[in-house]
Amino acid sequence: MSTSESWFYLEDDLTRVGSVRRAATAMADALGLSATQVADLAIIATELATNLVKHAREGMMHVRPVRDADEAGVQLVSIDSGPGMADVARSQVDGESTAGTLGIGLGAVARLADRCEIYSKPGRGTIVVAELWHRKPPGGHLRADGIARPLTGETVSGDTFARRVSDDRYQVMVCDGLGHGPMAAAASQAAFGAFHEAPQGPPADVVRYLNAALTHTRGAALAVAEIDTETAAVRLCGLGNIASSVVAGRQRHGMISMPGIAGHHRSGVKEFGYPFPVGAVLVMHSDGVSSRWELDGYQGMESPLVIAATVLRDAGIRRDDACVLVAKGLP
Repeated sequence: MSTSESWFYLEDDLTRVGSVRRAATAMADALGLSATQVADLAIIATELATNLVKHAREGMMHVRPVRDADEAGVQLVSIDSGPGMADVARSQVDGESTAGTLGIGLGAVARLADRCEIYSKPGRGTIVVAELWHRKPPGGHLRADGIARPLTGETVSGDTFARRVSDDRYQVMVCDGLGHGPMAAAASQAAFGAFHEAPQGPPADVVRYLNAALTHTRGAALAVAEIDTETAAVRLCGLGNIASSVVAGRQRHGMISMPGIAGHHRSGVKEFGYPFPVGAVLVMHSDGVSSRWELDGYQGMESPLVIAATVLRDAGIRRDDACVLVAKGLP
């Protein structure tokens, strides 16, 4: 049984519903969830996947393991560009439906999941995040989260993200292994491991460490950012084509990433600082995501994962690996 994450594209193909269910339940078995939890997860996966096939447009489902300290669980992220819903709360009441169905799907998902978040906007689509945990789900949302998917036709993504908090440093990374497929994934996973092993220091020091750690790989574009809520600032050091922006209200400010390839970069690196006011979010993404995204008009999105999934849906490019990370300061 596998704990590897999987992506499914559900466009008018009910046969894919079974694939989603089997992937989710196999992951739950591998992580040690109870038989009752596995059965509940099967219902959640079936409901979400069936909704995507029957009612959505460009529906995607992401199945991945999630961990917090010693706890583990399974997370399902449903993404679509369908008609959306004007009243999310009403959609979770059994018997309510806008498509002539029984209307029990989202109500069942919300009841069975340890954590469920639904964000929908009429005419723009719906994001659903549902999680089941082995014992106890962590409290609250993560301050930073992301989502990465492979190029259509590939089984692994060359893009990844990471986050760490240590010695009062709150740092995040986005990495895009050169090319795509297994070799690109190997480069990004090497960066993932090195990021967590790197000595504590500012982003420029971490990027120097990553550059040395990736010399045995084909290389990668990457960026490391550190949010300092005490000074209301964020510092970023990047090599290559990772786009980063601070979004505060209706204002979006781009951040500088230097040209180069981590693993093969021989000159110096530079770090740049930017204001990070209360309520701002940091959005970082690989070049598998177009820069033509905007958050203005998406009021009410709270969790970084929902914001990241929305950017991926609205601006992701199917012909390339894609990754989006979103980070917030302290509330």
